[in-house]
Amino acid sequence: MLTNNHSNFYNHYGTICKKIVGFLLLFIFLTCKPITAQSSYFPPLVGKTWTTTAPKDLGWCQDRIDSLYRYLEDHNSKAFIVLVDGKIVLEKYFGTFGQDSIWYWASAGKTLTSFCVGIAQQEGYLKITEPSNKYLGNGWTSLSQSQEDSITIRHQLTMTTGLDDGVTDPDCTDPNCLKYKAVAGSRWAYHNAPYTLLDKVMESATGITLNQFVYQKITKNTGIQGLFYKSGYLNVFASTPRSFARFGLLLLNKGLWNGTKIITDTQYFFQQTHSSQSINPSYGYLTWLNGKSSYMLPQVQFQFPGSICGDAPADMFAALGKNGQIINVIPSKNMVWIRMGNAPDASPAGAISVSLNNDIWKFINQLSCSSASELMEQDATPFYVKPNPIHMGENIQIPHTIQLMRPNVTVTATNISTGYTFNCTVKEQFIETQDFQPGVYRIQVLTEHKILTTQKIVVLP
Repeated sequence: MLTNNHSNFYNHYGTICKKIVGFLLLFIFLTCKPITAQSSYFPPLVGKTWTTTAPKDLGWCQDRIDSLYRYLEDHNSKAFIVLVDGKIVLEKYFGTFGQDSIWYWASAGKTLTSFCVGIAQQEGYLKITEPSNKYLGNGWTSLSQSQEDSITIRHQLTMTTGLDDGVTDPDCTDPNCLKYKAVAGSRWAYHNAPYTLLDKVMESATGITLNQFVYQKITKNTGIQGLFYKSGYLNVFASTPRSFARFGLLLLNKGLWNGTKIITDTQYFFQQTHSSQSINPSYGYLTWLNGKSSYMLPQVQFQFPGSICGDAPADMFAALGKNGQIINVIPSKNMVWIRMGNAPDASPAGAISVSLNNDIWKFINQLSCSSASELMEQDATPFYVKPNPIHMGENIQIPHTIQLMRPNVTVTATNISTGYTFNCTVKEQFIETQDFQPGVYRIQVLTEHKILTTQKIVVLP
């Protein structure tokens, strides 16, 4: 029990504490700057005006930029743009391709479609938890009614419909091509047909074409111009490189464009750019994610350990299309970069060019004049793997510069999952793969104890 003296003491002590806390809060308010998010510049909706930042202002060396451009040109690139804080830092076109040239997005357009679905949901046209046949009609697949009823729009967005992607034509959207493989939500497979049918879902829900929807909801507010066009069963988006970059800038700002909220459903956007399921954590809503514990790739049912792009920042997310159509968004750097072009020499036609993306990052990571120039963990002459992933029995090509150094070099392979390391058999210009088992490997070329170059490859059965 407190005495009067005790009570007076605690009352006096409490008054002093309140005054001290009040003083500290006032001091913080007057002297500390508020913490704000990184700001972005937005180009005007029309015209070609786009504010730039000189590379030297970021501490980037011109000779290293030139090396990056040579690599891009040697690998069939047509356009390359880097934005930092929304401003153009690098913009390069190759051959006859120019700023106003039109090129296809390929599967990078999937991310645009997903963005449109989010807008449609926020405006009440649909709910992604609804069954797809509400908008496509019963019988859009060859499944039983109960099996078809279980497929939702969300399954289409996450590549988990359970439909068989191993049919003769996985692009075919006819009901006889859409066959049962697994329970919806239990299997991840990169399957074009269910994705393509999202266009019909959108048209049925909104009452207008997808092109009209893009124009009304996105083009008029952001200046992103382009059109979906029919290519076989597929609907492919095409635009100029700068519109490609504008979409990356819109994604970087979480659907906000110069004060205008294009997408207000923040929960949907979060789900689009974060793991949408546990089977392939590197996939959101039709969007690729970096920095996850594992990833899967199109056409294979194999879960690879580690990030999909090991040399890129962990928070990067991307829209990726065949033959190297790339939009990379890096919130931690307030950066976007895009690449358009044909398939690089080191990748098979049709692949999403994961290895190309990673190799470009090796150059970007070396742009700063203060970055290490020694050829240690990264080098300007990476392996030209044809393709990557490779299948057992396919040989790995080594760069001509390394060939000239033989026999004074050693090539080792380390299984990233098990840590097992062994010397590779090198004959002429190839590394033989008879000693490899399916998995992810780090290949290193060494001279004595110095690492000349490192490359991650994936070996499939």
